[in-house]
Amino acid sequence: MKIVIAPDSFKESLTAHEVAEYIKEGFQEVYPHADYHLLPVGDGGEGTLDVLSRAVDAKTTKINVSGPFGEPVSAKVAFTEGNKKALIEMAEVCGLHLVPATKRDPLQVSTKGVGELILHVMKKGATEVIIGIGGSASNDGGIGMASALGYEFLDLENNVVNPIGANLASIATIRSENVPTELKNITINIVTDVENPLCGKEGASYVFGPQKGLAATDLASADEAMRHFYQLANPAMITMARAGAGGGIGAGLATFAEANLLSGIDFVIEALQIKAVCKDADLVIVGEGKMDGQTAQGKAPVGVAKEVPDGTPVFAICGSVGEGLEAVYKAGIHAVFPSIASPTTLEKILKETPNNLRRTARNVAAVWKGRVE
Repeated sequence: MKIVIAPDSFKESLTAHEVAEYIKEGFQEVYPHADYHLLPVGDGGEGTLDVLSRAVDAKTTKINVSGPFGEPVSAKVAFTEGNKKALIEMAEVCGLHLVPATKRDPLQVSTKGVGELILHVMKKGATEVIIGIGGSASNDGGIGMASALGYEFLDLENNVVNPIGANLASIATIRSENVPTELKNITINIVTDVENPLCGKEGASYVFGPQKGLAATDLASADEAMRHFYQLANPAMITMARAGAGGGIGAGLATFAEANLLSGIDFVIEALQIKAVCKDADLVIVGEGKMDGQTAQGKAPVGVAKEVPDGTPVFAICGSVGEGLEAVYKAGIHAVFPSIASPTTLEKILKETPNNLRRTARNVAAVWKGRVE
C-alpha cells in the first residue's frame, strides 16, 4: 500500500517535515510495512523556505536584519549552487511567531528586514529571488521593505515618514532617487498562500488584520489608509488578486520591485512533482494547523488534493477546524480529522501537538484499515 503524506506546517508549532513524520509514526502502528512517501509542502507561508530549499538543493545560511520593531533578528536565507537563485521567507523577519501576543499590532510592525534580505542576496550575485510572504505580523503595504531598497515616503510638509502601517495615510510623496539600479537586473517571484486583493472586505486589513492583533474598531481606517496610499503608488494593486498577501507586501513587492505574484502551492507542487508521486497512491494525507473556508482559497491542503487522481481518497489531519469546511470538501478533501484532544491553553496545545498527531493518525489508519479489508 502506497501512502503519501503531504502536510503543511502547523503555524507556531511544527514544521511541515515534523508534521509528516508524526503522522507517519501514527500510521505505522496500524500499517508498519506500507510504502510511505513523505512530501512536506508549503504554500508561501511559514516553512516554505525549508520545503523549497530541499526541493532545489539550496544551502541555508543566516544573516542579521531588522526585525518586527527594528531590533536585529537572525533570518534564514538559502542559495542554490553559484548563488544565482535565492530563497527568502518573510516570516523569518516579521513573522507572527516573532511578536509576543501582548505586542501584536500590525500597524506598528515593520517589513524593513525583507528589503534588507533582498539587498543581501543581490550583493551575493542572485539573479532570481523567490520570496514566501505568508505568516506575517505586519500590515504596512510593503513600505518598510521598500524603504530598505532606497525608497522614501514623505508627508504633505515633505517630512520623511516612518515606514510602518500606522503612517500609510500620511504619505503624500514617494521618492526613488536612492533605489539601486541593480534591482532591475533580478527577477523576483512572490509565492503566496492567499488570493485576497489589497483592499475591501476581502482585503489585507479586514481578513488578516484581526489575527495579527488589529482591533475591530480599526479595520475600516486601516483599509482606507491602505487604499489612500495605493491610489498614489499603484492603483492597479487595490483589486489585484494576491496583492493583499503578507499585509499588503504582495502589492509592495509588485510595485517597488516589479515582482511577480504567484500561487505558492502551485509553485511548490511543480517543484516537488507532487502529481507524479500521487498518481498511483492508495491514500493521500494532507494537513495544516487550522482548516476552515480559507483553506479552499489557495492553501496547501487543497492544492495537493487537486493533484490527486479521482477515486483516490484524500484525508486531512489538522490541529483544529473552523467555519466553512464545506468548501474544503468540494475542493477534493474527503474527510477532515482535527487532532486537539480537549479544550486547554494554547501553550499546552502546542506542546501536545506531536502526541495529538500520532494518536489521530493511528485512529485514522485503523478506520481506513477496517474499510479496505
